[in-house]
Amino acid sequence: MRYTHTLLAVLAMSVAAQAQDLGSLLDTIGVQRTDGDFNGFISPMTNPVFFEDPRNLTEARIIFANQNVPGALGGGNAQLYAMQLRAALTEDLSFIATKDGFIVSDNPLINDGWADLSAGLKYNLYEDYEYQEILSAGVTYEIPLGSGQALQGNGDGEFHVFMTGGKELLPGMHLLAATGFRLPVDNRAESTSMYLSTHLDQQIGETGFYVFTEANYYHWLAAGKALPLPVEGGDLFNLGSSGVSDNNIITGAIGVKYKLTDTSELGFAWEAPLTGRQDILASRATVDLILRY
Repeated sequence: MRYTHTLLAVLAMSVAAQAQDLGSLLDTIGVQRTDGDFNGFISPMTNPVFFEDPRNLTEARIIFANQNVPGALGGGNAQLYAMQLRAALTEDLSFIATKDGFIVSDNPLINDGWADLSAGLKYNLYEDYEYQEILSAGVTYEIPLGSGQALQGNGDGEFHVFMTGGKELLPGMHLLAATGFRLPVDNRAESTSMYLSTHLDQQIGETGFYVFTEANYYHWLAAGKALPLPVEGGDLFNLGSSGVSDNNIITGAIGVKYKLTDTSELGFAWEAPLTGRQDILASRATVDLILRY
């Protein structure tokens, strides 16, 4: 037992030393610390590529998502293993890398492969520390470097233009909302869509636990011409289907988060469609771990 305690102590000191070294490196290259004036907020979990936290953050966010595919499309599931990165460059401007990772699937239409890469900038437009209000806007570009067999790598990329905000409604209760447009460079290879995502959370007493609910509305503005299908790929895929113009999907989610420290979060969310239309999402379970600087 004494040996175990000693080993854990040595491991903890080693992790702390490495974290300190990483912090020194980030300071050296000009990356700033996360703005601590909105520490009561937690990050949203669903629509993970596009529902952006409005705060100026420096963090690594590790994501695991298990998505069940409707039986009409072959059933089975597709899993995403990914890590998002964010770096505060100034008090208001941050670099965001929102999509990457590897997809593992037993669905007959989706094979294993790499996801596309997406990165861009987010800028804080307004913040009020006293009233705990914040508003930001940004743009990312998705580079089609993913694997074709995983339904990635199609088209010439896609721009995402968005606005996101948050407010503390009551002590321990926070509202986040974001809206954005997905604008493909080649609108024949990929579809054009918009979304509206919301998040409402409540901290449980003085603990680090939060319960939350989220909803996502997806609307397809224009269909592609790549596939003769009446379904699209939701937030992780853009199939360029020809029969999706004016389609709508709403999903809902419930979840829980625990703040391990002021600079780390561990969360779980379960999501399912609230509309009769599902496309490729029957349900999804998401786990994330956020480590901030």
